[in-house]
Amino acid sequence: MSDTSLLFSPKDLRRLILPLIVEQLLSIFLGMADIVMVSTLGEEAVSGVSLVDSLNVLLVQLFAALGTGGAVVASQYIGHGAHDMASKTAKQLLYTIVAASLAVLTLCLAFNRQLLSFLFGSIDDGVMSASRTYFFITIFALPSIGLYNACAALFRAQGNSHVSMFISILINVLNIGGNAILLYGFRCGVEGVAFPTLVSRTAAALVLLALLYKGGTYNGQPAVSIRGIFRFEFDGGIIKRILSIGVPNGLENSMFQIGKILVLSLIATYGTTAIAANAAANTLSSFETLPGSAMSLAMLTVVGQCIGAGKTEQAEYYTKKLLALAFASIAVLNIPFLLCARSLLRLYALSAETTRLAWYMTLLHGVCAMLIWPVSFTFPNSLRAAGDAVFTMIVSMISMWAVRIGMSYVLDRTDMFGLMARFGWPPSFGALGVWFAMILDWIVRSSCFVYRFRSGKWKGKRVI
Repeated sequence: MSDTSLLFSPKDLRRLILPLIVEQLLSIFLGMADIVMVSTLGEEAVSGVSLVDSLNVLLVQLFAALGTGGAVVASQYIGHGAHDMASKTAKQLLYTIVAASLAVLTLCLAFNRQLLSFLFGSIDDGVMSASRTYFFITIFALPSIGLYNACAALFRAQGNSHVSMFISILINVLNIGGNAILLYGFRCGVEGVAFPTLVSRTAAALVLLALLYKGGTYNGQPAVSIRGIFRFEFDGGIIKRILSIGVPNGLENSMFQIGKILVLSLIATYGTTAIAANAAANTLSSFETLPGSAMSLAMLTVVGQCIGAGKTEQAEYYTKKLLALAFASIAVLNIPFLLCARSLLRLYALSAETTRLAWYMTLLHGVCAMLIWPVSFTFPNSLRAAGDAVFTMIVSMISMWAVRIGMSYVLDRTDMFGLMARFGWPPSFGALGVWFAMILDWIVRSSCFVYRFRSGKWKGKRVI
C-alpha cells in the first residue's frame, strides 16, 4: 500500500500520536502528584482518596463513553467528508453529556454517604472520614469533567490532539499548584486536593467549549464547530448513532469499574497497608501502559475516519500498525522504568511493608503489559471505531466478571499464598492475587478480540 494512497501519512500520525503521549503523561503525572502530595497527610488519607478515585473513575467513564460515541460518529462523518454533520454531532453530544452529568450529580448529592458506606463500609473510620470529605467536593466537578472529556474527544476526532494536550498542561498547573497552596500553605486535609480538582476541570471545560465555539479550519478542512448550540435543536437520529457506540461502551466501562471496585473491596479486607500499596502501584502501572493508552485514542480517530471514507483495508492496515507501535513503545518504556520503580515508590512515604507489596504489583503489571496489554486495550478501540461496540462490550463484561473478579476470590481462598510465603512473599500476598487475576482477564479478552478481527465481521458495522 503506497503512502500517497493512505489517509494518514507518517507525518500525520506523528502529529496525532506525540501530543497524545504527552497528554497521557501529564494525566498520569497528575495522578502521581496527587497521591504523593496527599501522602503527607498519612496512609489513611492516601487510602481514602484512592478509594474515592476508583468510584469517581466509574462515574467519569460514563461520560468518557459518551464522548467516545460522539468521537466515533464525528470521525466517520469527517472521513466521509460531511463536516457539517460532524458539527451537528458535536452539539448533540454536548446536550447529552450535560443532561447525563446533571442527573448523576443529583443522585450523588442525594446518596453520597450511603454509597460510600455500601461500597467501603468495612474500612477504618479515619479512611471513611477522608473518603466522605473528598467525594462530596469532587462530585461537583462531574459536569465539567463530562464536558471536558466530550470536547477533547471531538478535537481528537479531527486529528487535532494538540488542543487536548495544552489543556492537560493547564489542568496540571492549576491542580498541582492548588494542591501545593492548600496542603502546604493553608495546611488543609484531603479537601486540599479536592478543591483544585474542581477548579482545574471547570477551567478546562470552559476553555475547550470556547475553542469549539470558535470553529475555523484544521488541516485545510472545516473544523468541528458548536456555533448555534444555544438554539437547542434535538436530532434523535444523531443521538441514536452516538448512543449505539456510547451505551455499549458505557456499560462496558461501568461494569469494568464496578468490578474493580468490588475487587478493591476485597483488597480493603487486607487492611490499610494493602489499600495504600494498591493505590501507589495503580499510579505507576498507569505509567507502564502510557504509550498504549495514547495509541488507543489514536486508533479511534484513524480507524474511524478510514471507516467513514469506506476504506476498510486502510482501517485494517492502521490497526496493525498502531498495535505494533503500542507493543514497541511499551517495551521501550517499561524496561528502564522497572529498573527505577523501587526508587519511585519511595517518594510515596509509605512503610517498608507497603512499599514492598507495591513493588511486587508494579513488577507483575509491567512485565505482562509488555506481553499482553496492547491487544487487550489498544486493539479493541479499532473495533469500536468501526462501530462494533456491542461485541467488545460483551467480551469485556464477561471476562471482567467471570475471570478477574471470579479468580480474585478463588485465589483469595486457596492455600497457594501459604505455599508462596515460603519463598519470601509478604504476609499480605493475598492482595497480589487480585493482580494475577487481572492478567488472566487480559489473556481471555485478547483472544476474543483477535478472533473477531480476523473474522472480518467488524467491517460492516459503520454507524453513519
